[in-house]
Amino acid sequence: MIRVMLIWLMLALPAQAEKVVAGLSEEDIGITASFDGSTVLLYGAVKRDAPEPPGRLGVIVTLEGPMQRVTVRRKSREFGIWVNTGKVVVPEAPSYYAVASSAPLERILPPALDALENISLPLAMRAFAGPLGESDTRPYAEALMRIREKAGVYQLTRNPVKLVQDTLFRADFELPANLIEGDYTARIFLLRDGNLIDRAERPIRVRRVGLERFTYMMSQDRPALYGLMSLALAVFAGWAASAAFRMLKR
Repeated sequence: MIRVMLIWLMLALPAQAEKVVAGLSEEDIGITASFDGSTVLLYGAVKRDAPEPPGRLGVIVTLEGPMQRVTVRRKSREFGIWVNTGKVVVPEAPSYYAVASSAPLERILPPALDALENISLPLAMRAFAGPLGESDTRPYAEALMRIREKAGVYQLTRNPVKLVQDTLFRADFELPANLIEGDYTARIFLLRDGNLIDRAERPIRVRRVGLERFTYMMSQDRPALYGLMSLALAVFAGWAASAAFRMLKR
């Protein structure tokens, strides 16, 4: 309730004369067998009902994928071998998260707004750090961020939002090939001198299509039948390879 009231009060500031108008180059992305990633362009403009007010304008864009339950394990070397010595279950971690801004975040994003909206990557992960104390879960959250940054599914690039004449803006997001199916959300924050002026959200649907969609749905809805079909296909492939080899020997 307090979160909703704070957002309402921030949006009710007089500077609301400036608003965000934004769109996406793609709102539906299909995953096929040949899918090797995609690029999503978010573009927009600042709509004004009055002359531009003084102050530094900033634009921050985030792109967030579906939430996942993740188990993060810690390994330690005991008696010469590596073993699991601890774990933390992260109830909900974004499967994909990217942040883009018109200037370095530390210059345009006030800590209060970051804490309220969980915009920066560390705070976005800290929000899903689990039921334990922060001192217990922080190393696990940081490890998860390192792993996913290396895999390309967590991204933070400096100054990737191109802002033209404090009116037009665009941000490009590189989506990796290992995207998971689900609903993605793009959030746009418009700030002036560190104050939130307006915010907007745009959805992106990522779905498997064609044969990949059929096999995925079967694996989820009828796992036993899917397993039998996979086994039959493997047996047939083995028999076909053996038959072909015998023919070549002749």
